[in-house]
Amino acid sequence: MLAEEPSTAGVFRRFWPYLRPHRVIMTVALLASVASTAAVVAVAAAIGWGVDAVTAGDRSRLWWAVALLTAVVLARLVMLRWSEILLSDAGERTIRGLRDLVVERLARAPLRFIEAHRTGDLLRRSTGEIADLTLFLRDQLPNLLGVTLTIGLTTVMLLVYSWLLSLLLIALFLPIAIAVLAWFNRASPETFGRQAAADAAMTATFTESLTAQEALVAPGRPDEWVRRFRADNDELLAANDRAVAVQSRLELFGLLEGLATAALLLLSVWLVRAGQLSVGTVVVFVLATRNLFESMLTLSGLAGQAQLARVGLARLVDLLDALPPADPPPASSPAPDLPPRGDLVAERLRYAYAPGADVVRDVSVAFPAGDRASLVGVTGSGKTTLAKLLTGLYEPDTGSVSYGGIDLRTASPEQVRARIVLIPQQVHIITGTLAENLALAPGTPDRAAMARAVELLGLTEWVARLPGGLDADLGTRGERLSAGERQIVGLLRAALVDPPVLLLDEATADLDPEVAGRLETAVDRLRSGRTLVVIAHRPATIARLPRTVRVEAGRLR
Repeated sequence: MLAEEPSTAGVFRRFWPYLRPHRVIMTVALLASVASTAAVVAVAAAIGWGVDAVTAGDRSRLWWAVALLTAVVLARLVMLRWSEILLSDAGERTIRGLRDLVVERLARAPLRFIEAHRTGDLLRRSTGEIADLTLFLRDQLPNLLGVTLTIGLTTVMLLVYSWLLSLLLIALFLPIAIAVLAWFNRASPETFGRQAAADAAMTATFTESLTAQEALVAPGRPDEWVRRFRADNDELLAANDRAVAVQSRLELFGLLEGLATAALLLLSVWLVRAGQLSVGTVVVFVLATRNLFESMLTLSGLAGQAQLARVGLARLVDLLDALPPADPPPASSPAPDLPPRGDLVAERLRYAYAPGADVVRDVSVAFPAGDRASLVGVTGSGKTTLAKLLTGLYEPDTGSVSYGGIDLRTASPEQVRARIVLIPQQVHIITGTLAENLALAPGTPDRAAMARAVELLGLTEWVARLPGGLDADLGTRGERLSAGERQIVGLLRAALVDPPVLLLDEATADLDPEVAGRLETAVDRLRSGRTLVVIAHRPATIARLPRTVRVEAGRLR
């Protein structure tokens, strides 16, 4: 299970393996950023050298200082532009790889994992967190690196010019700065983690309510959607307010800048009058100190964004760690080949969606090759769960399912899907044409194969009546099809696979008679020579099948 607020400890170390393919370009980008920052720091030194040349009346050294300043400024412009381009390129490559990786792993994720989490939370982690990370890598990370390097290099330069003034700055500024940062860091992980969780909860509520809009509007309950969304939105507002309050703690750096600068100028005047410090060194310190504090203020603003990115990264890494690898390691021994035909046997199956609440209890049943049986029971008795166990979509908590004497867990998923196909009650239809939906069947079937499947199932007339035939637009998520017609599309997909075992979770009894007749004809034609198990709801279907398996409260009766 995914953590609602995953820990951010060690998140960058855990994320590093996903950056390895791009480490060369990122290293070059970082070196360019270091060079650009060094050029910024050198500006103050070049100006200080020029001021000393003016006070000493040394025209030659002044021209050298002007030349150095010009070179430093030009180098800054070139290196800054180059580092920004390289960092943006590295960030975009990383994000593209992450998107592909998340989709590949979600495609291989167990159905149990997908169903155990809210769709909106998975959507937020796999798209929203990646989008936020994209913005951070492209827009904020270059600034964060530049500011951090500026602070470090400026501190080194100040120590070289005057250790006394540097010690003054450190004594006045460092303890309070550390205290402010500790105050911020103490509250930021929990605060920004709660903000991300509240955002994901709001997205999940919106997504789920939008999908169920018809169910809410039909009984006159649209206000329920508004009420649930408003509650989650209020929770997000409170989390955002808390995050703003925590981030505003860093604004104390502005007060520290004023105090430290005033103390620095007073001591500098005294040292210059005492002849222990040159005017150029004072100029360098004033410029460098201003640069230092501006960098600290910028860093304080970026710290909140960095913490948000860190929390989002923790949620993304939590998802990636929970999902199976896109390329699973090779097995110690090759997966056994499933025979073209065989008995489907379940032995002592137990399955629970939540600990201690078994949905399937100690079920043992066999379907010999060529068997035709109905699976019946009241709603909630465990029929659909048992069907998903029989097809290998779920792995049982205990017990086993075998086909042809081979445990499905030891066979390759591709072979299992080719031998055993489940047509669910709610067939998933993508937005597009009938042909595009049939193309979802394994093996990328061509138009000729689709036409043969339509003819095989006796559905030529039904397809011809659709505007455009195979190219008919089925609407958004198949909204132009009835429940029975959706199952017809599922049967056509199954015909393209031609599995030896077919399980059909029949649509509920309120089917249009014409659609029900087509569905029955298609099933009759498709079942020839194969094992057929139907989760039956209509008496007519139960009567057509010679064998009945009854499920009650997760057990067979």
